[in-house]
Amino acid sequence: MNITIRHCDPSDNADLFEIYRHTSVTENSSQLPYLGREQVAGLFHQASHYTLVAETEDRVVGHVTLFLSQKPRDRHGAMLAIAVHPDMQGQGVGKRLMRAAIEQADHWLNLVRLELEVQADNAPAQALYRSLGFEQEGVKRLATFKAGRYHDLVLMARIRPELA
Repeated sequence: MNITIRHCDPSDNADLFEIYRHTSVTENSSQLPYLGREQVAGLFHQASHYTLVAETEDRVVGHVTLFLSQKPRDRHGAMLAIAVHPDMQGQGVGKRLMRAAIEQADHWLNLVRLELEVQADNAPAQALYRSLGFEQEGVKRLATFKAGRYHDLVLMARIRPELA
């Protein structure tokens, strides 16, 4: 399978909308199900966001977004969000996206700290993040509401290795 990682552009909105239509994607994110096309598009095209997409066979199958901090004393860090189409999960797309985001953060954006939040019951995602140098920093108890219940979020971060 040939996967290209590239910067997101507005022509990707339809494919990104298709990814977020899947319950298995929204239940592991902070987004609500049944987002409209405009709502999905608004997630990716802001000046303080850097979004990369994974494309295969002229179809976007995943994204990773770096949300740069706008706080003057926190500009050395960013929050990460990632989603992969359910049909492509477990095939290395997420790892490719994360590696590309880390490369951009370390070598082009001069970021020191990357943070993310992951559902406590999402063991495959946590394993991926650990394999890329992320460490658990804490747990936000009952932090998110999903399927009628409150759930914990695991806080993870990666410090650029040469500065750790």
